[in-house]
Amino acid sequence: MTLDRKIDEFLEQTLDRPASTELSKLIEGYRLCARSEGISENTILLTSRAVSYFNNYLTRSGLPTNVESIGVSEIRSFILHLKEVQRFEFHPLIKNHDRKLTGHTINCYLRSISAFWSWLAREGFIDSNPFAKTKIPKAPRKVITPFTGEQIQSLLQALDTSDIAGLRAYAIVLTLLDTGIRLGELTGLKKDDVDLRNKTLKVFGKGSKERRVPIGKRLLATLWKYQLRRPQPATGLIDNFFLTQEGWPLTKNRVETIIKDLGKKAGLQGVRCSPHTFRHTFCIQFLRNGANLFNLQQMTGHSSLEVLRGYVALAESDIKTAHQKFSPADNLNLKMPHSSKKEQCINRKRSVS
Repeated sequence: MTLDRKIDEFLEQTLDRPASTELSKLIEGYRLCARSEGISENTILLTSRAVSYFNNYLTRSGLPTNVESIGVSEIRSFILHLKEVQRFEFHPLIKNHDRKLTGHTINCYLRSISAFWSWLAREGFIDSNPFAKTKIPKAPRKVITPFTGEQIQSLLQALDTSDIAGLRAYAIVLTLLDTGIRLGELTGLKKDDVDLRNKTLKVFGKGSKERRVPIGKRLLATLWKYQLRRPQPATGLIDNFFLTQEGWPLTKNRVETIIKDLGKKAGLQGVRCSPHTFRHTFCIQFLRNGANLFNLQQMTGHSSLEVLRGYVALAESDIKTAHQKFSPADNLNLKMPHSSKKEQCINRKRSVS
């Protein structure tokens, strides 16, 4: 059965049954429709989990779980719950922590649920959207701490490229640094996506949006060396570019561990050693080296320029700091020109007054 037919059947069955407007029964319909619209599987998973968590909260609290009855008061009650609940408090396998949810986690939950409610409105399951009257708490602005040049050098010096694992780690570090691609985009690279002849990577970003990312000479040479020594895929169905030594695709968790362990080996302090830090570093260095905001947007695949403005502010603060340090007027040891006696008299009077 095709995806479109599954969606049609779901909507027909759901709209014919009043009880089907129960929140828990609509999640599968959202998944089907989101897939047909090309929304990424990661986004669909995050939204489904957030809505399920909301449904569980409503059930535990004795609040309505029918989407036609869920209003602003239920959503505000859930927001207060998110601000007070401890991490993993209701997780069946993980013990809860003393720490509460971060502002970013709360914002992510609510934006995901809001997107689900927008889908409910579009499909006619509800007459009005309560999120239109609800203010979602903003996520706190993150302080972006990129790698310094010395830290990057320390990371590279900690690598041993004589074996395939070290060469692969070196290729991963340079790819993240030179292109600024996301972790999921890195692990999703296929062998044919690495076009060494044209010096580009074909990257599939959020929402399955494809873009071509140019690469520099150093990265080109490194990827060529890794390609020569790349392990044979474990099966004929595997065509990922970065593989484990056994020939399986590298997972996101595995790459994160590689970068984290490398940071420990290099003795890095004061910065989070993660793939996303390389993305921050790329953005800032790209602007420092003279690129404009639109070039950066094309390279990183951001749908909005708003996210990138933080990097612009950092780059501008770099310019201010550099000017304070290297100001020509302050560093040339210039002598003040002589002023006339009349001006000296005026200046004395001003200083006295």
